[in-house]
Amino acid sequence: MTNSLKTAALALTATTFLAAAPAMAQQTSKLDEVLARGHLVLGTGSTNAPWHFKSDDDKLQGFDVDMGRIVAKALFGDPDKIEYVNQSSDARIPNITTDKVDLTCQFMTVTGERAQQVAFTIPYYREGVGLMLKEGGQYADYEALKAAGSSVTISVLQNVYAEDMIHAALPEANVDQYDSVDLIYQALESGRADAAATDQSSLAWYMTQNPGRYRDAGYGWNPQTYACGVKRGDQDWLNFVNTALHEAMTGVEFNFYAESYKKWFGKDLTPPQIGFPVEYK
Repeated sequence: MTNSLKTAALALTATTFLAAAPAMAQQTSKLDEVLARGHLVLGTGSTNAPWHFKSDDDKLQGFDVDMGRIVAKALFGDPDKIEYVNQSSDARIPNITTDKVDLTCQFMTVTGERAQQVAFTIPYYREGVGLMLKEGGQYADYEALKAAGSSVTISVLQNVYAEDMIHAALPEANVDQYDSVDLIYQALESGRADAAATDQSSLAWYMTQNPGRYRDAGYGWNPQTYACGVKRGDQDWLNFVNTALHEAMTGVEFNFYAESYKKWFGKDLTPPQIGFPVEYK
C-alpha cells in the first residue's frame, strides 16, 4: 500500500470513529431512564404466597414485592413508586428482554441457562425443601423421622422427581403424592402423613399463619437460589439494583429487609455484625 493510500485509510478510520462517537455517547443506562420516568416498572406474580399475592383489599404484597420496594426506595426515597406488571412464570424472562419491565422479582431460580438470557442480581433468598411436623406429634424432628425408617409416610406435591427428592433425605420413607399443596397439609393434619415435604418458604409461611400447630423438622435440602433479573448488557443498572439489595441485607436498609422477612417467614434475622465486612470473612 502506498503512503497516500495509507493516509486515506487512516483518515477514513478516524472519520468513522468520530461519526460513531456521538451515537455511543448518547446511550443511556436503564438507571437514567427509570430516574427520568419517576417510577420503577416491576414484573412479578400475584398468586403465590408468601412471595407475591393479593391482600383482602386487592393490594399486591409478598416478599418478592418487598424486594421491588427496596429498589424503589433506593431510587426515589419512596418504596411505593412502582408500576406492577402482573406476569406468569413463563413471561419472567421475555418481559425483561423486551423491556416490558425494568426488573423482575418473582422467585426466579438462578440457573446457567437463564443466566445466558438475563443478568441475575445478587441472591435475596436461598430456597430448599423442608419437612413440616404437627406440634406434639409422634416424631420430634428430622433425626426421629430418619431413625423410624419405613414406618414414616411423607406427603409431597406430585411430580416426577418427588420420590427421589424425599428419599435423598429419608431413604426408607413411604411417599404419598398429592396434586395440590393444600392436600399435602391435609394429609399431615389427618394423620395420613407423619410429615409434609414442601419448600422451606412455604413451610415457614404456613407455620406463621397457623401458630402453635406445626413445626419445622429442622432439616433442609435441595438448595436453590432466588434472585431478581434485569436485561443483559447494562452494568450500571445491574450495579445499582445489586447495591440496593445488598444494603438492605447488610447495611442501612437492613430493618426494611428484616421486617419483611419476619412478616412473611416468621423469623427474626440477626443484624449484620459491625466492623469487618461479612462479605470478606
